[in-house]
Amino acid sequence: MTLRNAVKIVFLAACSLPLVAGAQQVVPLDREPSHHFALQNEYVRVFKVEVAPHSSTLLHQHDRDYIFVTLGASSVENDVLGKPPVQLQLKDGEARFAKGGFAHVAKNLSDKPFRNLTIELLKGGDSIVPCDHSKESCDLQVGPNCVVGGLVMCARSYQVLAGENPEVRRTEIPAGLALGKHTHSGPHLGIALTDLDLLSVDAAGKTKEIHQHAGDISWIPGSLTHTLSNVGKQTASLVTIEFKQ
Repeated sequence: MTLRNAVKIVFLAACSLPLVAGAQQVVPLDREPSHHFALQNEYVRVFKVEVAPHSSTLLHQHDRDYIFVTLGASSVENDVLGKPPVQLQLKDGEARFAKGGFAHVAKNLSDKPFRNLTIELLKGGDSIVPCDHSKESCDLQVGPNCVVGGLVMCARSYQVLAGENPEVRRTEIPAGLALGKHTHSGPHLGIALTDLDLLSVDAAGKTKEIHQHAGDISWIPGSLTHTLSNVGKQTASLVTIEFKQ
């Protein structure tokens, strides 16, 4: 073997290795052990994430824009490669948008597992901004059959992240109540934040029972007009990520 060929082989082998930051290799998202692949289509690639108490992910790369939805409150340190660490206090059901093109380590600072759904956006993702429903209307939709007894309880749905594509909404339906007729023009990802016992009735009168556990996901086609009733015994909470056709 000539010296030139030997140098070429060493160079090609080095190019095939993962990036290295300090003593850590930067691994692709789908090779990070805390990220468990759950679903993929033309719109999204979804991972269920679980990091044990006081543990960390490997240093991993996010090439695409993504949304993450927290399942259970948690305290997390976000160590982005090349930046100072940032501590995050995350609420149950909180949805946040992150621009891709970085590597990081997520450290769970709490005594409970840090769980979330990480949704890579294969379509859309530009100009997504949070909407604070405590200060803005956030396209609030309220159910027709509110209960008044000391305080008013209504089914409601509101934006938490808004953009040209997609739209992220949180829906909360107290037991025995319903969200009135509404339309999903595009396909959407449904994420159960609580156990769900729902009844969907579409515009043609066709009924469908929905029974899911907290953390379950479902992909629903677009062009759906329906009412959604909570036939369970506790408030039903869910997040939807809807894409325009």
